[in-house]
Amino acid sequence: MSIATITSKGQTTIPKEIREKLNLRPGDRIHFIIEPDGKVYIQPVNIQVEELSGILHKAERKAVSIEEMNEAIEQCAGNLS
Repeated sequence: MSIATITSKGQTTIPKEIREKLNLRPGDRIHFIIEPDGKVYIQPVNIQVEELSGILHKAERKAVSIEEMNEAIEQCAGNLS
């Protein structure tokens, strides 16, 4: 668990472990998400397009047709009812 201290000016330092996990660098912006149960999440706002390269495509994965996608969606929707 990472712990940070808030200064008298309401500032804090994000622990190194968290900065590394979220790939945060000086100047990056973060979004605070507050859930109804009081949990707070931080999400990086600055995501470089280069970091997204390859996240969807996997060379060993066969391409799926629109028809196959629609069929899978219908099957999942049928399981929800």
